[in-house]
Amino acid sequence: MRRLTALALLSLCSLAVAACGTTTSTAGFKGTEHDVAQTVANLQSDITAGEQKKVCERDLAAPVVTKLGGESRCESTIKDQISEIDNTELEVESVKLSGATATAQVKSVYGGKKRRKATVSLAEEGGKWKIASLAPPPKAPAASG
Repeated sequence: MRRLTALALLSLCSLAVAACGTTTSTAGFKGTEHDVAQTVANLQSDITAGEQKKVCERDLAAPVVTKLGGESRCESTIKDQISEIDNTELEVESVKLSGATATAQVKSVYGGKKRRKATVSLAEEGGKWKIASLAPPPKAPAASG
């Protein structure tokens, strides 16, 4: 189970890592939507800086940290995963709020051209938004023909 969680986290981290000097813009969002987008930007920044302690304490929701084996194991898992990630640019395309939960549609560009979209789920904990999960977009049905 922990390996599966770590693999899911790798996907999340790969979306979050940015090329040197690149940041996630939150300028297009206001109020709570800005706070949600800022959480994604914080994750990207913390991963880029190799700040696994901040990732586990500030960016990830408590259930995610627990699934990774608690705070110290979370940090070591993040450290291991960071070393396996290529540089990526990240863009928060939209944010949807639903009470104490939110989703952010995120697009990453890696290798200069390849694009990948995902939905990042967030939960409000102690008045702060934290990453709860990541889901890739549904696959398009195969064309019949």
